[in-house]
Amino acid sequence: MSGEKVGLALGSGGARGWCHIGVMRALDDLGVKPALVAGCSMGALVGVAWAADRLDALEAWVLSLTPGKYVGLMDVRLGSGGLIEAREIEVMLRDIGVADRIEQLPRPFGAVATDMETGREVWLKQGATYPAVRGSVGIPGVFSPIRYQGKWLLDGGLSNPIPVSLARAMGAEVVIAVNPNAKPRGRFWKPSVPGPSAGGWAASKLPKEWHQALGLNLDATPDPKNPNYFEVLNASIEIMTDQIRRSRLAGDPPHVLVNMAFEHLTALELHRGAEAIEMGYARTMALADLIREACL
Repeated sequence: MSGEKVGLALGSGGARGWCHIGVMRALDDLGVKPALVAGCSMGALVGVAWAADRLDALEAWVLSLTPGKYVGLMDVRLGSGGLIEAREIEVMLRDIGVADRIEQLPRPFGAVATDMETGREVWLKQGATYPAVRGSVGIPGVFSPIRYQGKWLLDGGLSNPIPVSLARAMGAEVVIAVNPNAKPRGRFWKPSVPGPSAGGWAASKLPKEWHQALGLNLDATPDPKNPNYFEVLNASIEIMTDQIRRSRLAGDPPHVLVNMAFEHLTALELHRGAEAIEMGYARTMALADLIREACL
């Protein structure tokens, strides 16, 4: 659409980050052809699939997830600094055909992670692809940290949840940023009603190894007034990253910011990809005029 180089800055968000697939579908329908992508956490996972020209394969994999299949992906390692190792992320990227070196990707790609020792953000723009993405998606308290390029890496959302700065450093002249964790109502948690669509769904779907480690009693009657482990973890991470996000975007705003509006989708419900993709597409198309103006 224009001679300016358009870059994507795809933010963290766990399961909500599947919305990035819908965003990219909408941009394609609008005729916007990004030249590069910078991703954080789930934004890195979706971003690398796009950079590898394997977005179709990733979307098919996401839409195939069920609660049972999702649990099957969990490799519980309670002594490794997190609840799960999440090495299946690397296996999946290989299986869908993503190149094993960032330099070999058809399009420029960069991921943001956080150095566990110093707290500084780490830009991963070259080297082995799979551990770089795995490092970026290291949700604290859930995924174990990974050692890569001499550093123990945590989720990039702890330092740069929407990597506009990285996209600009990679050469983007126009930056379209996506925030999966926007809170239109300003609430990070509210009491849930027990049921398959509530936050409490997770406990009944967990591997048995998790029950003892987390002190879960699946025979007990759920109390809709009290937050469970996953709701506490989810809200804590969101509150923290929201403050970081606001600060970073205030100092380095994108040309277009696409905010999602999830109210009932938690970061851990990876099997609900269809809902996230649909919202990503709809929220992007709602900004069609603004996007065209920025990219013309």
